[in-house]
Amino acid sequence: MYYCCGITEKGTAHHNEDAMLIGRLVTDSGTSEQELEAPFIAAVADGVSGEASGEVASKMCLELVSRIKYSKKVCLKNQLMEVHRQLVRSGSEKSETRNMQATLCGIAVDENNDILIINSGDSRLYRFRGGKLRQISRDQSLVQLLYEEGTITEAERKTHIHRNIIFPVLGNLNSEPEIEVKRLEGGMAFGDLLLLCTDGLSDYLSSIDIEEILELPKPLPARLKMLVDMALERSCPDNITAVAVVYCG
Repeated sequence: MYYCCGITEKGTAHHNEDAMLIGRLVTDSGTSEQELEAPFIAAVADGVSGEASGEVASKMCLELVSRIKYSKKVCLKNQLMEVHRQLVRSGSEKSETRNMQATLCGIAVDENNDILIINSGDSRLYRFRGGKLRQISRDQSLVQLLYEEGTITEAERKTHIHRNIIFPVLGNLNSEPEIEVKRLEGGMAFGDLLLLCTDGLSDYLSSIDIEEILELPKPLPARLKMLVDMALERSCPDNITAVAVVYCG
């Protein structure tokens, strides 16, 4: 059994280009809370800034993902590439949605409780275990590449002029995304928490900030709300989405 909850908040933006998926339910406003048996998929998506209809792209992306009948026999990467192709088709039909794109970060849990990581773009997956937070996904972005090359420091990643440049994601008309699908190393133990979030959260909160809030003896939805509120207090101009998954045994 898994306990899942999430919150998506448009913040100071005019509309919400984020969305979240828990099981079969896609949400682009407010909160969601469910207990799920495996198999299931949980994910967040963020419409690409500067492209058309980001709010359409993120919600459509997750609605398409929600239709995947996931099991250990399913080739998830092939299914996700089909989601990309469907977004491309939709993004080619009308000028107002042309080249609409969305990041995608999530987990897919099969009937044996084996977990695959899904990642395209700069939304993130963290694992909170024993009071310590560890980033599991790898940002598909220019600043991540520069950081790995040693060109910029960890601190410079937050303020770099090109920090918003990401590699092709789902829906890109010109290039196919490199959708990462890999097994979660170390799995998920009883009491572990997996945190999925868009960059509205990860750009404004440090790992220590997140650790301190997740450690609090409060209900999980309240802790997620505290994370979102902290990002807003730090003048985050972006939408903010966070989904937490806890293994209950």
